[in-house]
Amino acid sequence: MNELLTLPWESTDDTSPIASRMAAWAAREIIEQRYEPGQLLTEADLAEAQKASRTPAREAMLQLERWRLVRLVPKKGAIVTTVTSQERRDLLAMRAMFEIDAVQTLTADSSLSQVAADLRSLLDMQQEARKAGRSLDFASADYAFHARIIRSGGNSVVGETLSTIGPRLARLTYQVIIDQPDSLDTLLDEHAELTGLAERGDVKEFATLVHRHITASHFPQGNK
Repeated sequence: MNELLTLPWESTDDTSPIASRMAAWAAREIIEQRYEPGQLLTEADLAEAQKASRTPAREAMLQLERWRLVRLVPKKGAIVTTVTSQERRDLLAMRAMFEIDAVQTLTADSSLSQVAADLRSLLDMQQEARKAGRSLDFASADYAFHARIIRSGGNSVVGETLSTIGPRLARLTYQVIIDQPDSLDTLLDEHAELTGLAERGDVKEFATLVHRHITASHFPQGNK
C-alpha cells in the first residue's frame, strides 16, 4: 500500500517532539469527547496530563487552534469548539470537491488499479474496526480512505489542506458513529461501491455517489 495520510495520534510516537505528542493526545481526547464542546482547556491541564512543562503545552494549544479544535481565549486557555451545521457542510463539500477532481485526474493515467487496491485494504481496516467496536479506529480509517482518493490526484496544495482539516473530518465521522451506529454498514457498502467506480474511472457515477454518501451519513434527515 502506498504511504497513507494519517491523523496526528497515529503519526506521533515517543521520538516526536513533546508539543506534537501533547497536541495529538488532546486532539484525540476532543474527538472522543472526553473534552466536550464548550469546555475550557488550559495549558496547565495539558501539562499535567502529559507530565510536561507549560512551554510545549503552549505550542500544543496553538496546534489545536490551527486544527480548529479549540478557540484560544486570552489569559484563560482555550474553549473546545462546537461543530456547527455550516462547518459540517463546508468541510464535506470541500472533501467531495477534492475527491471528484482527483478521480477525474486518475482517468488520465494508469494508477487506477493501485488506488483501488489501497482503498480495499483501508475498507478491510474499517470493517475490522467496526466489528471490534473501535470507533476512533473506524473514523481514522475513514479519513485515510477519503484521503487516499484525494491524494491520488497529485495536488500538493490540496494535500497540505487535507492534513490540516484531518482532525475535523475525523471528528465528523466519529459523531456519525455515535449518533447513527446502524448506518455504518451502508457507509461501508458505499465505500466499496466508490472503490469500484474509481477503479473504472466512472467520474459521473462517482460524483453522484459521493454526494449521496455524504447526505446519507451526515445529513440523514436531509437537513443540509
